Amino acid sequence: MQAFGALVLVTGLMAGTAFADAPQTSPRPAPRTVAVMADAPDSAAPAEALRPRARPAVKLAAVAAAEPAMSFLAPARPEPARKGFLGSLFRPKARPPETVVKAAAVRTLPGSAMVQTRRGSVCGDPTIRGATLAPIAGKLRGCGIAEPVQVTSIDGVALSMAATMDCGTARALKSWINRGLRPNVPSEVVKLQIAGAYTCRSRNNQRGAPVSEHGRGKAVDVSGFTLANGKSVSIARDYHREKMIRASHKAACGIFGTTLGPGSDGFHEDHLHFDTVARRTPYCR
Repeated sequence: MQAFGALVLVTGLMAGTAFADAPQTSPRPAPRTVAVMADAPDSAAPAEALRPRARPAVKLAAVAAAEPAMSFLAPARPEPARKGFLGSLFRPKARPPETVVKAAAVRTLPGSAMVQTRRGSVCGDPTIRGATLAPIAGKLRGCGIAEPVQVTSIDGVALSMAATMDCGTARALKSWINRGLRPNVPSEVVKLQIAGAYTCRSRNNQRGAPVSEHGRGKAVDVSGFTLANGKSVSIARDYHREKMIRASHKAACGIFGTTLGPGSDGFHEDHLHFDTVARRTPYCR
């Protein structure tokens, strides 16, 4: 019992010494002061201060990527005017006012290059103009045309009268105009003077003679032609004094089966006779 009392006495003395020497302030760190908004109530200050700040809104990648593509939906904002020297460099130049210039007139000469529609043409050639006729039956045996055409112009060259013939003769006449007549005259040919085409008669109108090629639609007679420079050429008047007529006459040999003119037989002194009769060798006089 004495030992227990001594132990209590020592413990009490040690405790009193410890309480007497204790510091006035706590060794723990002081609590952090939190700034509180002036208009917030005191009771809400700690809660508001400890609440985490809201993160800024983040745009979805798909929306951000689509914004340039959707920019056309919004009205374009006018660019601010650039001033000074640099502004004048980057400013787009004004477009000059549009002007209408009248094109120069182009004169198209008649010829193979002349563009013509097929309407009003015959023989499947747009440059041979005229009309298709019904088959012709002649009064004399051997006359007539199975597929006649009435030609009014060939390759831009007018005929003085509508000439009835078959298509073989019409095509041959076109070849002569382009290969025999045009190369030998000084100006463009605008008209052919036609003295005869289809006529149901005997050769040279002689009684008892065979039917003429005119009666078969295979012949045409040319008595002259007119040029674009106004010159009119007559076979009866100018054949012997105009070299171009004789050259054109000679050039028809081979294009036609028969070619006759002044000096041939006395029946063709005032015109050139062309026909497309089939011959082994062309007959040219």
